[in-house]
Amino acid sequence: MKKFLIVIAVVFSSIFSFQTQARDLPDFTELVEKQGATVVNISTTQVIKGRRGGHPFQFEGDEAAQEFLRRFFPGQIPNVPGVPQEFKSRSLGSGFIISAEGHILTNAHVVDGADEVLVKLTDKREFKAKVLGADKRTDVALIKIEAGNLQVARLGDSARLKVGEWVVAIGSPFGFENTVTAGIVSAKGRSLAQENYVPFIQTDVAINPGNSGGPLFNMKGEVVGINSQIYSRSGGSMGLSFAIPIDLAMDIQGQLKAKGKVTRGRLGIGIQEVSKELAESFNLGKPQGALVASVEKGAAADKAGIEVGDVILKFDGKAVGESADLPRMVGATRPGSKVAVQVWRKGASRDLSATVGEIPDDESAARAASRSGKSSEPSANRLGLVLVVPTIEQKKALGIQHGLIVEEVRNGGTRTELRSGDIILSMISKGSQVDVKSLSQFNDLLQGVEKSATITLLVRRGDSQTFITIKGLADK
Repeated sequence: MKKFLIVIAVVFSSIFSFQTQARDLPDFTELVEKQGATVVNISTTQVIKGRRGGHPFQFEGDEAAQEFLRRFFPGQIPNVPGVPQEFKSRSLGSGFIISAEGHILTNAHVVDGADEVLVKLTDKREFKAKVLGADKRTDVALIKIEAGNLQVARLGDSARLKVGEWVVAIGSPFGFENTVTAGIVSAKGRSLAQENYVPFIQTDVAINPGNSGGPLFNMKGEVVGINSQIYSRSGGSMGLSFAIPIDLAMDIQGQLKAKGKVTRGRLGIGIQEVSKELAESFNLGKPQGALVASVEKGAAADKAGIEVGDVILKFDGKAVGESADLPRMVGATRPGSKVAVQVWRKGASRDLSATVGEIPDDESAARAASRSGKSSEPSANRLGLVLVVPTIEQKKALGIQHGLIVEEVRNGGTRTELRSGDIILSMISKGSQVDVKSLSQFNDLLQGVEKSATITLLVRRGDSQTFITIKGLADK
């Protein structure tokens, strides 16, 4: 009897626990009922002529597949017999209403290159939209429809969003309109390759092609982000989705609404992350800041006295925790502003003042470099490198005044990230930076380094410069 009572008690305890957990689970019904009408479906049409930007497979009528191909597999249509040289490409996306007069936020890639943008509301009304502006660097676009008295989405504060918090996405994945998915915030301030200006919100919300441009809501029914990208090996959701913080998106849309474009600050430097080894090389207490790998002549940084090898610790009074922070800080600064910059140089901090420049609308840098010529000294040094002195013509073409070209990286040498074609510009050891001007000078520098010591090299690779650390040299 006693055992029976114990079993009954355990069963009732489990039932009570299950009911309590069920009550603790979030209920999204009220959020969807109140905010669902602020989300719109966006379909675009682009006329493809000849070989300009089409895809080898055109799924006629399948707008979701078109959006998928357009977003993830940009390419050129081959000149294949039977394939029309002019046709319409259609794609799908989402957006949300931010003004009663018809202003709508979405992704730039949703409307990029579109000849026609069509917006469908939840009440089935359809409107042709005008693109007021799009910013590819943040993937934010502002469009407008001629309508009035529209329900407007409530906007939240993405800065207050917490990791682990429940969030909800509403959009049109694969064309299924007003689809609701939910999850949690997985991380904040996430940096992605080639995305220097957005501290992404990472979530595990199911996002698929067609969700692009749709809102990410918190549990208060406030928009905290714009769903923009997914990480996927299959093309579908894998629990890794990324949203643009609404604070940043609203700043961008304000500029797009006022001027049709976005202006950003610029220093004119190349930077890289400060690793533990680099921090030790520069006698920096801990890995922090942004290491300056190159300085553009005549740019804002050059005029401010910022040098290659400096570690930028603060910008405009704000700490630079890691290198990814700096482009966002500089980009958000109004061009022409005078800001304080704190750098770490030769074991001590220095305060500089910089007048921020402006990023051109289509910033590009294309420089050709010739690397022909052979060395009269084919022997490898302590790093296992065969180095050659660049000719006067090569220095002129490369835009350098000194350095050595890596002709060969031989097996058996010290493990290094250096590659054939790299140019070693300077060497840093024990906090001191020395320009590399000749083979004999560089080899003498190497001979003076202990076997277990760490050295840092400033290397030119292609159009960029980077610092490479090497720990543990071959025997002298």
